[in-house]
Amino acid sequence: MENSRRNEKIRNIAIIAHVDHGKTTLVDAMFKQSGLFRPGQEVDERLMDRLDLERERGITIAAKNCSVRYREVKINIIDTPGHADFSGEVERALSMADGAILLVDASEGPLPQTRFVLRKTLEKGLKIIVVINKIDRRDARVNEVLDEIYDLFIDLDADDRQLDFPCLYAIGRQGIAQRSLEEESDNLEPLFAAILDEIPAPVHDPAAPFQMLVADLGYSDYLGRLAIGRVFNGAVAANDSLVCINERGERLPLKISRLQVYEGMQLQAAAAAGPGEIVVLAGIEAVKIGDTICTREAPKPLKRITVDEPTIAMEFTINTSPLSGQEGSIVQSGRIRERLLRETLQNVAIEFEQTDDRERFIVKGRGEFQMAILIETMRREGFELSVGRPRVIYRQENGTRLEPVENLFIDCSEEFLGVVAEKLSRRKGRLQNLTNNGKGRVRAEFSVPSRALIGYRDEFLTDTRGTGIMNTLFAGYEPYRGDFATRFNGSLVADRQGRAVAYALYHLEPRGRLFIAPGEAVYEGMIIGEHNKENDLNVNPCKEKKLTNLRAAGKDENIVCSPVRKLTLERAINFIRDDEMVEVTPRSIRLHKRLLLARERHQARPPRTA
Repeated sequence: MENSRRNEKIRNIAIIAHVDHGKTTLVDAMFKQSGLFRPGQEVDERLMDRLDLERERGITIAAKNCSVRYREVKINIIDTPGHADFSGEVERALSMADGAILLVDASEGPLPQTRFVLRKTLEKGLKIIVVINKIDRRDARVNEVLDEIYDLFIDLDADDRQLDFPCLYAIGRQGIAQRSLEEESDNLEPLFAAILDEIPAPVHDPAAPFQMLVADLGYSDYLGRLAIGRVFNGAVAANDSLVCINERGERLPLKISRLQVYEGMQLQAAAAAGPGEIVVLAGIEAVKIGDTICTREAPKPLKRITVDEPTIAMEFTINTSPLSGQEGSIVQSGRIRERLLRETLQNVAIEFEQTDDRERFIVKGRGEFQMAILIETMRREGFELSVGRPRVIYRQENGTRLEPVENLFIDCSEEFLGVVAEKLSRRKGRLQNLTNNGKGRVRAEFSVPSRALIGYRDEFLTDTRGTGIMNTLFAGYEPYRGDFATRFNGSLVADRQGRAVAYALYHLEPRGRLFIAPGEAVYEGMIIGEHNKENDLNVNPCKEKKLTNLRAAGKDENIVCSPVRKLTLERAINFIRDDEMVEVTPRSIRLHKRLLLARERHQARPPRTA
């Protein structure tokens, strides 16, 4: 860019890492050491994990902005998710950054999601600072991990400038960073200095008019829709009259009612903001992520944010069970449709599709975990709905059906590798790489169809006695690998409505694994357990013991049912077949057949062939 200048008063950085490598904890320490809090002030841990689901699961789901100040320079920090299912969050967050801090665990090293977020960062051409975190772990292997990071950069075709990255060593929990392993440090001063020295200040054209790319959306009860993004050129002031250029190239006039910037974790009103600043504009209603906001006199769009195509689709519909409306406050199809459309506005990786039936919708995304988070969020908002089994999205090229394929990375004990490899080979998986470090654990890499992983995680944890770790990375599309069975067992289906009785459940236990406990409400067509055999079985969970006036020893022994493992949303989604649905309410998760009545299911069966 000719005649370009840099705004040396600002740095914009994204923090990228695999799940649970310490991003949010490091940001906490940066807050505390930048003087954001007064001495002695009580501060919660993991401040950036503001959503209840993030705190419960210990992961970052949504990218969030904040800022700290160091040596009169404002450092805007974007905390990004580490899970590939939230790829849309990563891509829009990186659109606001000029550099990134890559955080890697000193023991685990670069993992699949590290590869994913790093690939996105290198594609943007951002400057990277590598921080090897948790060097105080007893099993830390810092030098080996650094070699693995270099190998990963080379494997991702990093250029010479990107390969020449500075490396720091940190203990994020204690707020310590150092330039070498031998150096003594008790603060994050080396990290702050590296950000100022290594991350380029935002560049802009001083002669260009105002341009801002919308990278996120928010909502305020007082201000309405909020547009969040980075100022690429020019300056903006409150009450300016501007235009918004949407994806169709239309110019929508708008007037800014309020201009805000990030100071720490809070938003503060500002009279004006210059190039490189991350701002929040109020007073804009018809705006979407990827739109450009610019002046009316010289409207010029910026390159839109692009995300990977969705690979998973799920059916959303109203709650069709007899218990509908008893636990949730929002049950109407129109409200569900409105909520899903609102999600597409805030999440560029989610797509919405209306079906011929106005009560059924198709939602497309990057993975079943992303879908589960959306459903869990909706149920906490008071929604009742039903969802179908996730299905992969196929492509057709030159008459060939292509399917999404994942690289699956397995870390487990040697003794479990056999059963894992056998199960994955049945699901059309192929072993690509195997590493045995001689310490009892092995790392294996498989190439598997995305549909093979739907419902596999629970099975994997059972097979490895809960000690296995699996991660996935989208690898692209390949020709369809053929059919395979996804579930070998049928369902135990209730044949009537009522309350489950201990006597009945006790006698059903030999038939399979139950999902319900005595006293729970059931209805015809509800799935109450997994059958031991491959066929479905209609059962009566409400059957009571026949009472007589005869007494005999051993007749009145106390009935004790086996403990029931609670059905979580992820387990429910993974368990169901194509002819089954998950009923989701604020208080319950139930499974049921699409056709609730037994006679309808019988009539819908395909005729037997001789």
